[in-house]
Amino acid sequence: MPTLPPEQPLPAGNEPHRARRMAESFGSDAERYDRARPRYPDALVRRIVAAAPGPAVLDVGCGTGIAARQLQAMGCHVLGVEPDARMADVARRFGVEVDVATVEAWEPAGRTFDAVTAGQAWHWIDPVAGAAKAARALRPGGLLTAFWNAFQLPPEVAEALATGYRRVVPHSAFDLQGMARPTFAAYAAVLAKSADGIRKAHGFDEPEQWRFPWERTYTRDAWLDQLPTLGIFTGLAADQLAEVLREAGAAVDALGGGFTMRYATVAVTATRTDAA
Repeated sequence: MPTLPPEQPLPAGNEPHRARRMAESFGSDAERYDRARPRYPDALVRRIVAAAPGPAVLDVGCGTGIAARQLQAMGCHVLGVEPDARMADVARRFGVEVDVATVEAWEPAGRTFDAVTAGQAWHWIDPVAGAAKAARALRPGGLLTAFWNAFQLPPEVAEALATGYRRVVPHSAFDLQGMARPTFAAYAAVLAKSADGIRKAHGFDEPEQWRFPWERTYTRDAWLDQLPTLGIFTGLAADQLAEVLREAGAAVDALGGGFTMRYATVAVTATRTDAA
C-alpha cells in the first residue's frame, strides 16, 4: 500500500504526493523493479481498452513501462510520462516512448488521448492537479483510470517482515504485520481521495471503482527479489535490507519454499465530459 517511509516525517495532511524522496526512490534499482514487480490482470487492461474511445493512451508515472507494455500488447499507442529518468530509460529499452517530467509540469502541447492511465502511481500525484491535467489531455469521452495492486501476505511472512524491520528501524511506528490483513480496505482512502480530486478538477462524470481479484504464487527467490522494490524498503542501507531479507527468507522456507499471495487490483475511473 502507498505508505511513507518511517524514517521520513509525514507531510502535512499525510499526502504521499508531497513525499518526493520516496516517490523518486524506485529508480535506484530500476532493472529489479521491472523484473520483480507484478503485472496487472488482463481483465483490467481489456476493460480500459474497451471503455476508451480509441487507442491513444497517456500512461502517467509509467515507471519502467509495465502497464504501458500490457496496453501496447492489446493494440494501444502509449506515451509515458515519468519523472525518474532511470525508470524512463528502462521503459524506452522495452519500446515505450516516454517524456521525463512530473505530470503536474508536463504539457500536452496539442496532443490528445483516448485514455489516461496510472498504474501504482496516482498517490504520488497531486490528486486535483493530476486530474485537471488529465482532463486537458483527454478527448471528450476519454477515460481516466488510476489503479493499484493491493495484496494480503500470509501471517507468517508478515510477522517475519515486521520482526526484521523492527530490528533495523526500532523506533518505527510502521505496521508491517498489517500486511497480513487484506489491504483492499486500506485502499479505500486512496480511492476516495483520488475520486475527490477528480470531482474537484471538473471535466469528468462521476468516478466509479473497479476491482479485479487474482493470485500469484511466489518462490522464495521471487519474493526476496521483489521485496527491495517496495517503498518501505527502498531507503534502507544494504546491511539493514539484508537483515530484513534473512527474516523474510526464513519465513518462506518454513512454508515449504513458497506461498500464494492474494491480490486485488483496485481502480478509480471517470470519463471526460464535453466541458472541462
